[in-house]
Amino acid sequence: MAKKVLVVDDEKLIVKGIRFSLEQDGMEVDCAYDGEEALKMATENNYDMILLDVMLPKMNGFEVCQQIREFSNMPIVMLTAKGDDMDKILGLEYGADDYITKPFNILEVKARIKAIMRRAAANQPKSETGKSIEAGDLRLDCESRRLFILGKEVNLTAKEFDLLELLVNNPNKVYSRENLLNLVWGYEYPGDVRTVDVHVRRLREKIESNPSEPKYVHTKWGVGYYYSQN
Repeated sequence: MAKKVLVVDDEKLIVKGIRFSLEQDGMEVDCAYDGEEALKMATENNYDMILLDVMLPKMNGFEVCQQIREFSNMPIVMLTAKGDDMDKILGLEYGADDYITKPFNILEVKARIKAIMRRAAANQPKSETGKSIEAGDLRLDCESRRLFILGKEVNLTAKEFDLLELLVNNPNKVYSRENLLNLVWGYEYPGDVRTVDVHVRRLREKIESNPSEPKYVHTKWGVGYYYSQN
């Protein structure tokens, strides 16, 4: 089945170029030119990927990303200004999975999209291994990729779930930030270890009753992160 992508940018020439290139690879492409239109389309459709520009009319990309994250974990890649680290960090804070810096080479964009789609496919549990992981108060349903704490569902993004699943499957094993970046985001991911810190912080805000005194995801100072539940 063809992969479905939503491309959101107010520069119509950029949208046209990306759309043409992705359609050449057999993908189905929808387009939106402002934040409100993007949010409406994301609400009405299930996309394999959303390419979302930061600077948009009516509603900026961060707001769109944040609102999409209230109802969906579909992968979101932010298109951000060249060298603007704050945009990249903010994008991750609001729930983006990745970012691509403008100006970009369309071949790089296609490679990054395919890499993210491959990782998403690889992270889908096979039917024979579909299972639940129970660890104290936590239950991870690996087939539906849902998390329950004391029976109550907690909504996680795709990367937050991947991160928690890896840590829970290996209790008390300390992973360095570089290790987590490679294992969860992939060796070809061009981001840095701040990506891991942002996701751990967001994860703690969702699963910990007191994020500054975590019960599940702990920090080994100077080394990295690990899962333990006392």
